[in-house]
Amino acid sequence: MKRIAVLTSGGDAPGMNAAVRAVVEQGAHHGIEVYGVYYGYKGLVEGDFRKLESKDTQHALKLGGTMLYSARFPEFAQADIQKQAFDQLKKADIDALVVIGGDGSFQGALALTKLGFPAIGIPGTIDNDIPGTEYTIGFDTAVSSALEAIDRISDTAASHNRTFVIEVMGRHAGDIAVWAGVAAGADAIVIPENAYEMEDIVHRVRQGRERGKDYSLIVLAEGVSNVDDFVEKYQALAAEQEVRGVSLSHIQRGGMPTSRDRVYATLMGARAVDCLREGKAGIYLGIQGEQLAEFDIIDTLSKAKHKLRQDLFILNRDLTQR
Repeated sequence: MKRIAVLTSGGDAPGMNAAVRAVVEQGAHHGIEVYGVYYGYKGLVEGDFRKLESKDTQHALKLGGTMLYSARFPEFAQADIQKQAFDQLKKADIDALVVIGGDGSFQGALALTKLGFPAIGIPGTIDNDIPGTEYTIGFDTAVSSALEAIDRISDTAASHNRTFVIEVMGRHAGDIAVWAGVAAGADAIVIPENAYEMEDIVHRVRQGRERGKDYSLIVLAEGVSNVDDFVEKYQALAAEQEVRGVSLSHIQRGGMPTSRDRVYATLMGARAVDCLREGKAGIYLGIQGEQLAEFDIIDTLSKAKHKLRQDLFILNRDLTQR
């Protein structure tokens, strides 16, 4: 093992750069050269490889986004495109690949492994929607960013006795909504994993007002509805309330990564290099019980489902329901 490549793919997530840094430093520790693949799988097919050294990643720990850039490239699902990527890696004398991204990115890593090129995945997505691992890189920062914004909104909500519906990201998963909602003391959390009744949400908000609350917060996961449609339906049942809707959108994806995201990213990046040195491939790394864990890509992604913290959702419901 003399040369390893690393790429980031899919949506950017805080902590991706920390993982890249860990791959570079762990590679250097074992005398392995590390090459960054720029613009994800698109760059892989085009052969956009650049050697990375410590000086290139020394500031990476504290930077959000991805220094290697990312690009959507659905064409990589095609067998002939995968073969082009394989040929580019061989042409550059690269021995293995580390892929930082979500489940779609992992499928690309698996495809290369099946072609005989060893690849390992690191889960980097704010959505926290990868089966097996309890945390993905970027999730903790996204929750912190969402919570900071919600706290700011609550100041205005209290000043005007308003009800705010706040839409957070997460794609088809409700993790950001649940964690940010519990941390903010939301009156209701609405997520795609659980059915909801608008009448029940209105009732809970009204009960809160009867108990003396001067504002109300509803945290809405984007996988359920866009905020404007939700507010319209809510307002139709709660004409007495002054309701506003806010979509936090992409502010949740950027920013300085939290200590948790930096530490997990560093653990996973270093371990990815060690796994490749041990001859492992077709796996991805994750966290279980605060410890590093290894998962088979095809077995886990095809058989397991992402697990939401239902206990947190139930706790919030119980605290706001009378």
